[in-house]
Amino acid sequence: MSASVHCFDMAALPATPWKNGGGSTREIASWPPGAGFEAFDWRVSVASIAASGPFSTFAGVDRIITLLEGDGVRLHGDDLDHRLATPLAPFAFSGDTHIDCTLLGAACSDFNVMTRRGRLRAALHVLHATAELPAAPHGLLLAWRGHWRAGGEALAPGQGLWWSDAATGWALDTADADAALLAVQWRAAH
Repeated sequence: MSASVHCFDMAALPATPWKNGGGSTREIASWPPGAGFEAFDWRVSVASIAASGPFSTFAGVDRIITLLEGDGVRLHGDDLDHRLATPLAPFAFSGDTHIDCTLLGAACSDFNVMTRRGRLRAALHVLHATAELPAAPHGLLLAWRGHWRAGGEALAPGQGLWWSDAATGWALDTADADAALLAVQWRAAH
């Protein structure tokens, strides 16, 4: 495995409680390392939403949210009204938007991709079968259901890998009928 590829396991990532007490976040990766909320080019996390309340705004950031588990949420505010209730169906919106989140049932978890507008653009694909992922300079793979092979790496549910500053493509393979893998790739925004 290349030095620019980093493996992770969701079970080993620490959960950080939200300031408003409405949930917690497990940050998977952020680029560049140590950039903080004001300077990242991209950031990926999984959030657990336990209570209705406002979403944080991120000026100049494009966001993609994908329901992983649970009943989902209604996102509403600033000309936006969307029911995020279908698992593994990505929804893109502007981080500039002031949004309130209303739980549609019990607590839920979602996959969050944030990208600094004007620097990079993100594409998120949910794969359910063997596929070829073309090379991109930055990316992240998360096996959500089933077992996957990414090149020579074996990924069990909740495991994944990410890469940065190195054009990398992947041969992705699974034999599981109900498999799901989230694949994010970032390219220059021009």
